[in-house]
Amino acid sequence: MLSIADLSAKEIVEILTLALELKKEYKQTQKLPELLKNKSLIMIFEKPSLRTRLSFEIGMTKLGGHAVFFGPNDIGMGMRESVADTAMVASSMGEIIMARTFKHQAVRVLARFSKVPVINALSDMEHPCQTLADFLTILENKGTYKNLTIAFVGDGENNVTHSLCLGAALLGVTFVCASPKQYYMNKKIVTQAKKLAQKTGATISETDDPASGVKHADVVYTDTWISMGDEAEKEKRLKVFTPYQVTGKLMKQAKKDAIFMHDLPAYRANEVTAEVIDGEQSVVFHQAENRMWAQMALILFLLHISKPTS
Repeated sequence: MLSIADLSAKEIVEILTLALELKKEYKQTQKLPELLKNKSLIMIFEKPSLRTRLSFEIGMTKLGGHAVFFGPNDIGMGMRESVADTAMVASSMGEIIMARTFKHQAVRVLARFSKVPVINALSDMEHPCQTLADFLTILENKGTYKNLTIAFVGDGENNVTHSLCLGAALLGVTFVCASPKQYYMNKKIVTQAKKLAQKTGATISETDDPASGVKHADVVYTDTWISMGDEAEKEKRLKVFTPYQVTGKLMKQAKKDAIFMHDLPAYRANEVTAEVIDGEQSVVFHQAENRMWAQMALILFLLHISKPTS
């Protein structure tokens, strides 16, 4: 799964249904069946991480499996060891690979040469694991995807935005991205999303007006203005994105029962005010926890392992 669009809407629902079952069972019993016993996940990180490492590693452990962590200096993928060689070695020993990379091409090459499933745990183009957790959180809070509108405010040319847009198109959810015109979403992603939306009835749109973008939204979502790799543009971005800060005033444009989402890490007083992210409408920590449940279900799905019926 290199893109959220590698899954069908039916498969996304299947994964999220399983995630809810795993979460419910664990919350009630504090244990889960060892469905991943004797299975190993190879984790390749080119970027620092909190949620991604925690969620994959603890998720594997809860299901009786094992995770092997490789940090940025352990492999030197693409320099000390080619991406292809890394894939062939790792897939000869482990049952599944996840990679958090700078370039999307790296996960493409890993998948091409791997004998086992490869999960894109973040690249410069997409963040599909985050999107699975996001839609799990939306489902828990809203009970449905029907007639929902997600408004993303901030940097449209962003991996989180891209996967969220594609996921919304697949599930028939209206998606609005409010960002400065020079930071609109990748055109190929938008074209792909609109093509998917033709089959589901979703609407995909972009605007440079945050107030109109958020109007009547069920979900208001933002992300950092300065992603890893954008540090050289920090001062420029802080100025350009200032009108796109999610404030209490902006949230009032959305529906009264709208939820606020952020994939974290968050920078209070930049993309969002403390009033919003720490307020009653915020579900960001619920969303962060759901990374684990969604990814546990995804791993089981990719390995074709079914949960026993209770």
